[in-house]
Amino acid sequence: MKLALLFAGQGAQHAGMGRDLYEAYPAFRQVMDEADRAVPFRLKELCFEGPDEKLTQTQYTQPCMVAFAAGVTQVLKDAGVRPDATAGLSLGEYSALCAAGVSSARQAVETVAVRGQAMAEAAAGRPCAMAAVLGLGREELAAACRKAGSLGVVEIANYNCPGQMSIAGDAAAVEAACRYALEAGARKCIPLKVSGPFHTSLMAPAGQALHRHFENMELHRPQCTVYFNCLGAPMGPEDSIPALLERPVQSSVYMEDTLRRMAGDGIDTFLEVGPGRVLSGFVKKTVKGAAVRSVETAGELAEAIRWLQEERMAANA
Repeated sequence: MKLALLFAGQGAQHAGMGRDLYEAYPAFRQVMDEADRAVPFRLKELCFEGPDEKLTQTQYTQPCMVAFAAGVTQVLKDAGVRPDATAGLSLGEYSALCAAGVSSARQAVETVAVRGQAMAEAAAGRPCAMAAVLGLGREELAAACRKAGSLGVVEIANYNCPGQMSIAGDAAAVEAACRYALEAGARKCIPLKVSGPFHTSLMAPAGQALHRHFENMELHRPQCTVYFNCLGAPMGPEDSIPALLERPVQSSVYMEDTLRRMAGDGIDTFLEVGPGRVLSGFVKKTVKGAAVRSVETAGELAEAIRWLQEERMAANA
């Protein structure tokens, strides 16, 4: 068995997330308490009680999601779960790096607080939109975006899994690109409830803010293989982690490519650290026959630990 931990991105958050984990696991509690002290808002209260309207604002969403993931990761680590690889969708990449030992939980939370604030500022005052596009090929969607380009910026933001991508940019251009995508044969275009044109060139100021932040941050060598959003693969000898984190905030995320590469590298077991089950769905559509589970609640975490321990024992028998 080769295990990968996958970490959810923005959009899966909801009020109440982590409350039962906080009560059940001291290690989770410790991480959340420290994260709460690391940011200038009541992180635990927002996670556990909401309101959702505030939790969905990117400057709050990002630290909350990473704190949740880091808490679950610490419980897994204490139970002896050691992944062979990690990856995350967009924001989840910071949780993946934390799980690989590149940063501490507090560093990760502080970094995404900077990231979230910078992304919110980059989108401020500009009518923007994102939409999921289902049932269309990459080239056809790229052509639809080019056709709508006269109305503003619209780019492919996420390559999620076969037949599922998302586009983002100026609201009028996104609306037009959806119309052209449907004309080209897309099955459906679904507006997404997000607060900015994430993973497009409009987020370049956020990439610059991250660059400045990383100049004063110490990062460690990964303790397992990390697959990066902007590569769809592990880093090469010429790559640096800061650069690989600055790029995807303002360019496409290749989750489908990442999952295919992981499978090609022998990863056969995936555990999604939520909230939500979005990545588990991507795995099922991309990597046929893989074992996959998701963890969001205290009960699911206990079951996942037992499952992984049994799988390891069976593999070593």
